[in-house]
Amino acid sequence: MPDLKLIAFDTEDLEVVSAHLQDAVLRVGEMTYLPKEKRFVAIANRFDWANALDGAQTPKRGGDAGYERRRAGVRFERVNSAKMQGFDFADKRAALALLAVTFEPTGGTDSPEGNVTLTFSGGAAIRLGVECIEIELKDLGAAWAAKRSPEHPEDAS
Repeated sequence: MPDLKLIAFDTEDLEVVSAHLQDAVLRVGEMTYLPKEKRFVAIANRFDWANALDGAQTPKRGGDAGYERRRAGVRFERVNSAKMQGFDFADKRAALALLAVTFEPTGGTDSPEGNVTLTFSGGAAIRLGVECIEIELKDLGAAWAAKRSPEHPEDAS
C-alpha cells in the first residue's frame, strides 16, 4: 500500500484524517508546540485501518489478518495556543492512545477560527486554538506487522 498523504482544510477533511489516526499511539516526547511558527507537530504510530477493514467495515479476523502500523507525521498549522490536560508533559516516554481529532468553531458562523481537539483514552486531551483548519498527515516509512486490531467496547459483540 502506498504511503498516506492527506491535508485537511475543513471539517469533512478533518473527519478523514481523524479516521486514519484513530487508535494511533503517540509518545509525549514526540509532540511539540512551536508558538513562533504557529505550529503543533507530532509523530504517531498509526494503526492502518484502511488495510485492516474487510468489505463489511469490520476488522479482519484470523491468525494472519495482516494488521499493520505505520509511522506518521501530523502537522497542525496556524495554531495560536495549545492546552494539555490529563497527562504529564514532562514524562516524555508516556504513551497516549488517540481516539479522535475534532473541530469546534469559536468565531461565529462565517469565521474559520476554532479549537481542534485531540482526544486520547483515559481522559487526556490536547486543545489547539487555530485560525482555521490546516492539518497534514503523512506516512514516514514502511509499515510493520501489528499482532492484533485495537478493540473498543462496542467491538465486544
